[in-house]
Amino acid sequence: MIKCIHTGDLHLGSQFRNASFDGVYAKQRRLEIWETFERIVDRAIENNTDFLFITGDLYEEKYFTIGDIKRVRDKLEEAKNTNIIITTGNHDPLGENSLYRKVDWPKNVHIFGSKAVDFIEFEELDTVIWGYSWDKKEEKKDILSEIAIEKEEKINILLIHGDLLNKDSVYLPMDKEVLESKCFDYVALGHIHKPQFITDKICYCGSPEPLDFGEIGIHGIIEGTIEKENVTMSLFPLSKRSFIIKEINISETMTYNEILDKIRKCDNFPMRNKNLYRIVLKGIRDRDIDFNLEDLVEVLSSEFYYLELVDKTIPDYDLERLEIENKNNIIGLFIEEMRKKDLNDEINKEALYIGLETLLKEKVMK
Repeated sequence: MIKCIHTGDLHLGSQFRNASFDGVYAKQRRLEIWETFERIVDRAIENNTDFLFITGDLYEEKYFTIGDIKRVRDKLEEAKNTNIIITTGNHDPLGENSLYRKVDWPKNVHIFGSKAVDFIEFEELDTVIWGYSWDKKEEKKDILSEIAIEKEEKINILLIHGDLLNKDSVYLPMDKEVLESKCFDYVALGHIHKPQFITDKICYCGSPEPLDFGEIGIHGIIEGTIEKENVTMSLFPLSKRSFIIKEINISETMTYNEILDKIRKCDNFPMRNKNLYRIVLKGIRDRDIDFNLEDLVEVLSSEFYYLELVDKTIPDYDLERLEIENKNNIIGLFIEEMRKKDLNDEINKEALYIGLETLLKEKVMK
């Protein structure tokens, strides 16, 4: 039995150029990802972990420096009793000028090459680790056909950065059935940022720190033990912060302060003070309320670590005025028909307002 930690997709050095947040938040997240990387290595040391698997995209090639890669090396060297196995991905490819090639690595670190799938045997642990590194930004090579396990009595583990979810991907697409047929005791995958077990033996570790609002949910590392015919690997939450998206429904009877209060109540203060929130406002609002999102965010800034507001509300309408002004067109006829329904019913009222919003937009466009 071996003790393992499976991680990857840290994207150290990320500049968050395409994220909805920037400035001080981007800088802080960049530092926090470094902190999480160091916590992962410390956890491997503290738990006497046999293997630390890093399955690609450890760093962002475009922004990483020689000083950064030395920092990675020095931290990994601290885990001198843990075998650290690295495969590279599309963001940190093992090309000719790769930073991986610019430093001398300690004996406990092994980085797989990019010419073909290779393996390294750890006789004292009765384990064979297989892996393959990228050397360019896109890769469609069929690497699974190269694999033939010879020592089936040993624990065989494969480390790959690739796409098992999209056969047409340009990011090393793989076929699940073919991969399963290779009979690995565990397959440590990288590339997909959402942690997920494809089977009990095939797993995407996900990004230990989520990078944007496309990466909601729990993030951390995969850890546990592996032996022949028995895998007990599971997700251990480790991220410093989470990205959280919530929807809040408001009504036309709510005042400005009531709307603020409902946003506050989306979560408790310790959670709001820690995580990054995107609140989607839905429903019908009083048309006379000054609904400036930037102002709302400013008012609430002391009560959230980070807050984004998305306005998907519909302003309420003066039905009497609209019906008179549009008596002989489709807008007036629509209001007349909808009045026949119970407009105290929230579903009917929302249908009326959504319909009016669409019809009034079309009228303006004409």
